[in-house]
Amino acid sequence: MLPRRQQDYGKRRSDGVRSGSVTSFRSAASPGSVRRGSAVLPSVLTFLVIVASGGLLLMIEKGMLNGVETPSPRGNARRLELIRETRRHGSDGADVDSQILQEIRNRTIRTMCSQKNMPHSIWSLSPLQRKTVLQHILVNDEYRFLYCYVPKVACSNWKRVLKVLSGALESVDVNIKMDHRSDLLFLSSLKPEEISYRLKHYFKFMFVREPMERLLSAYRNKFGEIESYQKKYGVEIVKRYRKGRAKEASLTGDDVTFGEFVRYLLDEDAEHMNEHWMPVYNLCQPCAVSYHFIGSYEHLERDSDYVLQRIGAPPFVRFPERQTWYKPVTTETLHYYLCTLPQKLLRELLPKYILDFSLFAYPLPNTTIEHCRH
Repeated sequence: MLPRRQQDYGKRRSDGVRSGSVTSFRSAASPGSVRRGSAVLPSVLTFLVIVASGGLLLMIEKGMLNGVETPSPRGNARRLELIRETRRHGSDGADVDSQILQEIRNRTIRTMCSQKNMPHSIWSLSPLQRKTVLQHILVNDEYRFLYCYVPKVACSNWKRVLKVLSGALESVDVNIKMDHRSDLLFLSSLKPEEISYRLKHYFKFMFVREPMERLLSAYRNKFGEIESYQKKYGVEIVKRYRKGRAKEASLTGDDVTFGEFVRYLLDEDAEHMNEHWMPVYNLCQPCAVSYHFIGSYEHLERDSDYVLQRIGAPPFVRFPERQTWYKPVTTETLHYYLCTLPQKLLRELLPKYILDFSLFAYPLPNTTIEHCRH
């Protein structure tokens, strides 16, 4: 029997939502940092080898994952098979590529999350892990969906969409400062039985971004533009990592270098990080929550259109265009920051985000001497 509040869950129902059609992988390390070691995760070196050689599914081909028989989607035969499958359903070229990417993610995620020491429910997470993910999942009962927002992955625009769908905003183009808390329903505000019902029956989605690009975006925005972050984090970072500045009282924290920021991240537990640079797997716990769709920031417009169509949003609701003042992180900008970063720091930083790289099919950054010379 459903709880009382579930009797009026939503005026619309998403048809054909399949529980567990997409899963993803979360860090089982406790208290959070892969750098500090984990009894659950394979070694950092193993993950680096996995990613560099084409994804976790390569391990399956080599018989390294307990006999799970799943061919690598990078193989030409599997790619052709996927193309034939999607074309049979009338998909165009862009849709084919998108579905292939989803298939790669799904198979990789499903394989890792199927391991016996991985959580398969939010109730098997630690209290801190569960609190984090529930505070990052937004609820819409009318259209019956859950959205796990990831800061620096277009989450402000998605929150605008949710407010339009709920009637709190007339249009996504309304020129107001985004309030990230008001007029939004968070999963953490509901009772356990209400949480479980929605996780089981609602369409669930999230969006991801190249890990280092997201990190650089957070650094440039928070330490270059936001005074509150400069005072709260910047001053402490300068005191901690800049020689001879520990006792200065006049620090403003507005001149934190990227190298200093990375040093700070290396000393932080992933589970206790600020949400703007916390790894995606810690924010959304995709092994414990089976997401039906994982969109890409790199294909934001296309993937957002798909989600809006999938949830049955009205035709007048569209995903907002980027603001004219928006400063994107270009490939050249990311290349510059990573190549000027001491390579020792980069080697230590990557394990913190290795699951975001491997599970969401992002290649590790190329910072070889030859590459950086160009």
